[in-house]
Amino acid sequence: MNFNDTPEESAFRAEIRAFIEAEAPKNTPRNAEGFAGGSTTRDWFKKLAARRWIAPAWPVEYGGAGMSVMQQFIYNSELAEARVPRPGGIATGFAGPTLIVHGTEEQKQKYLPEILEGEVSWCQGYSEPGAGSDLAALQTRAIRDGDDFVVNGQKIWTSGGHRAKWMILLARTDPDAPKHRGITYFIVDMKSPGLTVRPLINAAYTHEFNEVFFEDVRVPAANIIGEENRGWYLAQTTLSFERSNIGSAVGARQNVEDLIKFARDHRADGQSTIDHLSGVKTELVDRYVEAGVATLMSYKIVSIQAKEGIAPGHEASVAKLYGTELNQRINRTGMRMLGLYGQLSGENAPMHGRIRYGYLRSTANTIEGGTSEIQRNIIATRGLGLPRA
Repeated sequence: MNFNDTPEESAFRAEIRAFIEAEAPKNTPRNAEGFAGGSTTRDWFKKLAARRWIAPAWPVEYGGAGMSVMQQFIYNSELAEARVPRPGGIATGFAGPTLIVHGTEEQKQKYLPEILEGEVSWCQGYSEPGAGSDLAALQTRAIRDGDDFVVNGQKIWTSGGHRAKWMILLARTDPDAPKHRGITYFIVDMKSPGLTVRPLINAAYTHEFNEVFFEDVRVPAANIIGEENRGWYLAQTTLSFERSNIGSAVGARQNVEDLIKFARDHRADGQSTIDHLSGVKTELVDRYVEAGVATLMSYKIVSIQAKEGIAPGHEASVAKLYGTELNQRINRTGMRMLGLYGQLSGENAPMHGRIRYGYLRSTANTIEGGTSEIQRNIIATRGLGLPRA
């Protein structure tokens, strides 16, 4: 692993930094959950779109920047370091890459341009009440009826479903096939008759997730991506886009740095928190070192991709497991520092309520995207070669 930039990488990093300095919004409005969006963020995304930086991993011929793995790593790390809004999500990370690899030319021309504008949201219809970690157990049905499929079933934990224009949907089209087969990949208009989005309020009292119900929803057969009954294999599709999770690693370090600043600046009974609260110095040092470890994991993953040209396997599970559990430890440290003030939210709360939100929200981080238990199984079997239990 080489921590130094090549001359080309150094020049690219300088280009990114100069662009951020000249064009990025200053003091972007940010609430406890992250960047608050609004016209400032939209204007910033338009500037990124003009540079083809909304989808840095996409090929140039489809409107992306065609960045190499290392360029994506540098791009994402510099945006994270600058604390500016970063594009991403289902549209650029999942729907777009799947369309580029498996979509028809008509589908690419219809959907990719609006994704690149940075203003259209997509959601993901994967998980179901009985099909979470075991996604292939999904039961939502799609039955052919002329030029349409009629969809019935339920999806859950649909992030951003209340804002999305389109959904990428996995539905079972052959109930007699083995469970990993007989699944088809659809694009669904979220305004379709019979489709209902119901909010799920999380423990942090925010609306990110939804339940989505399908009651005789008609989806044109032209909205299938790839081949009928081959959707499971499409769901595994990725392009060579950067998966090092460097943005989260940088964010973890920045959260610890913010806690350190608060501990130094906040005073009670004539003493700063860092001097008054027993053991807090050691705890903050532990968190800072751990955030550094998360960064090293990101470097390892991107090095594997850059040198070997393969997607990370169990290494990505290690980073996901470690990073999400670290997030919980950081927020626990923050709550201990803030005491009763840690229960407050809003602009006037310490750190604008970020610690309260993070403490409540971080529990879900170890569940979504593959539970910690699932990640440990992957690490054990694929990484350490241990037998399956």
